[in-house]
Amino acid sequence: MSPPIPASREVPAAPGPLLLDTLGRPLRDLRISVTDRCNFRCVYCMPKEVFGKDYAFLERNALLRFEEITRLARVFQRLGIEKIRLTGGEPLVRRNLEQLIAMLGELPGLDLTLTTNGSILAKKAQALKAAGLKRVTVSLDALDNATFMRMNDVDFPVERVIEGIDAAAAAGLGPIKVNMVVKRGVNEHGIVPMAKFFRERGHILRFIEYMDVGATNGWRLDDVVTAREIVAMIGAEMPLAPADANYTGEVAERWRYTDGSGEIGVIASVTQAFCRDCTRARISTEGKLYTCLFASAGHDLRTLLREGASDDELEQTVRAIWTRRSDRYSEIRTSQTVQVKKIEMSYIGG
Repeated sequence: MSPPIPASREVPAAPGPLLLDTLGRPLRDLRISVTDRCNFRCVYCMPKEVFGKDYAFLERNALLRFEEITRLARVFQRLGIEKIRLTGGEPLVRRNLEQLIAMLGELPGLDLTLTTNGSILAKKAQALKAAGLKRVTVSLDALDNATFMRMNDVDFPVERVIEGIDAAAAAGLGPIKVNMVVKRGVNEHGIVPMAKFFRERGHILRFIEYMDVGATNGWRLDDVVTAREIVAMIGAEMPLAPADANYTGEVAERWRYTDGSGEIGVIASVTQAFCRDCTRARISTEGKLYTCLFASAGHDLRTLLREGASDDELEQTVRAIWTRRSDRYSEIRTSQTVQVKKIEMSYIGG
């Protein structure tokens, strides 16, 4: 095992001028993938025919260590980051993740969240909260076991995910958001039942258009159930009205139930691209910086960390990358760009 990297002894610098990319978008949100492994094989993310039992996942020493992640988080804070979301793979399969959360929790003013498939959440919720986690988002694509098991492709029952959501609520990891990826011909019949179920429980349900992330999920435009269709289906039974965004760059378009019983969100990166407001950067499991979910290549930060770069040098590297950023994939998506090989979502999170 490699020895832990000592914490940087540099005095944290005060944030400089607002950091903008070539399209005037600031850097505000950082998503960090802590593992490329997952205990599900969801058909739209890690299909079993690609990520089978012989698939070569990253070796342990290739993953960023907790000390390295924390150093990068501190550097990104200096550049304007306000929120960090831990992702995977499935982040809760990373051993001792609570230690990382506690380390990140010491960074002042940081909004620290996590996205999970919920499979281990019932066991972990209290410890995650105690370590300093603020909120969780749970991925859940159906309420009926037949559909859910067909989508996770490991015969994992939906009841255990619901138990995890309940445990997270009891631990105070809220408001809880639930993400449902909708794929035509697979689970669109569950849209309204999901909306009714989570409205009654007081959780925010967000519907995600099936996206062409990575190169292994067999994406076709015909498989996309559009945000417009989703809102119409729910609104026909539970009237909806548009709601204002909570902040600039929010990925979900918000809709509130007109009876005041809550809200839903729709994430329409296929049919209603929101690239112009994107403030998100992503660090992959092995320490590469990606400036777009649909990127083909990243920028290696792990080597800089392990070769002794100072915080100032890391900051200047990230600054140079972001100020050159011009990504707007969803706005220029064509049949040709869809064919370009892109980094898999299991390496950089959603």
